Amino acid sequence: MSEFVRHLFGRRARRRWIHLILGGALAMPYVFVGQLVVGPATDSRYVFQDLPLQLLSFTVGLPLAALTAALFPLTRSLEAGAVRSLCGVDAGLLAHGPARTRAAKGRAAAWFTLHLGFGGIISGMSLAVPPFAGFLAALPLIVWLGGAEAVELPESLAQPWVLALAPVAGVATLLALAGCAAVSGALLARWAPALLGPTPEDRLAAAEARAADLAVRNRLARELHDSVGHALSAVTLQASAARRLLDADPEFVREALAAIEDTTRRTVGELDAVLGVLRDGGAPGTAPAPTLAADLDGLLRRTRAGGARVTATLAADAEALPPVLAREGYRIVQEGLSNALKHAGDQVRVSLRIEVADEHLEITVENPLAHASPCRPGGGHGLRGIADRARLLGGTVEAGTVEAGAAEAGAAATGPAKAGTTKGTWRLHVRLPMKGAA
Repeated sequence: MSEFVRHLFGRRARRRWIHLILGGALAMPYVFVGQLVVGPATDSRYVFQDLPLQLLSFTVGLPLAALTAALFPLTRSLEAGAVRSLCGVDAGLLAHGPARTRAAKGRAAAWFTLHLGFGGIISGMSLAVPPFAGFLAALPLIVWLGGAEAVELPESLAQPWVLALAPVAGVATLLALAGCAAVSGALLARWAPALLGPTPEDRLAAAEARAADLAVRNRLARELHDSVGHALSAVTLQASAARRLLDADPEFVREALAAIEDTTRRTVGELDAVLGVLRDGGAPGTAPAPTLAADLDGLLRRTRAGGARVTATLAADAEALPPVLAREGYRIVQEGLSNALKHAGDQVRVSLRIEVADEHLEITVENPLAHASPCRPGGGHGLRGIADRARLLGGTVEAGTVEAGAAEAGAAATGPAKAGTTKGTWRLHVRLPMKGAA
């Protein structure tokens, strides 16, 4: 019994009833237009005093409602919002934007017509049935106080058994009204995903939007890893070198502290830029990004301040590089130097060469692997980011020890060989095409 009452008068049923009343309110302008058509067509001046003519006006107005929904694509968005709020339909089953295609407009028009049709009927019943039910419930009392003549009842309805059953009939009519509203609301809720749900084009657009958002997040994750990860490695090595030479070489300590200050200040700026993109919902690149032409010298200076001996050969005009290659090339060099410091120690000799050959930008970072150098934890994520950058630009990555023969590009996914386990030279070679870089 409680389940039956909940289906008729529960919170969901009440909200769906409100949704139907809203449909009836939206149907009224179309009913008025239908009256303007039906009145002259039937030579009747009092359409609202004739129930069949009222129903005919309602019927004439529904096609106009369908035409409205088909001409105004935002109808689907408004109706979907009402269904989500009042009918208890999962938001994932409904479209979020206006109808763009002919099929989507047709389905939205069908839904709008059903909403106004069911809503108009239930609204009319909601206006007429409660007063009638109240009259039936009060009929025995009215007759008892004033007699059957007071209400001008027919003799057949003035019978005692009829008067005794009148309150029961009043309650039955109210239950029938609630049942009709519950069934109508349930039907509309069941049909809503089919008529207001996303089309294949909507799903494709949503998938593309999610893919674009994921690409932005991955780009930001790489930017954070490359800038912050390199800065932490460089600052750690600079601080370690300054601590060892604090008494022996005060001048070197001052240079190391200055490099630490410069590194942290620059990294905080990059971090603010990336977090600003996340906070404001902009696209990566709205903040200035470091490039090979403008920022390579500073990167080498900060790396050397930690004790690393970096030999750099720039056999390319950095100013002439396409902007995307200048940005991504800087990040690749930054991550290559960071990996060398992380896995080979702060006194490592690093050879960096940047050149243009066969219409490709080639970046090569080499450093020796020695047993004496401690290996810091972590690894692999930076080279995986380098591989992602190169793949997006149509380039290739080779990473591995020289002694192992031809280095495999797949080594980028497994991380560098650990210092202290292999002697030889670790080489990172990145090749990016100059043409098509956009």
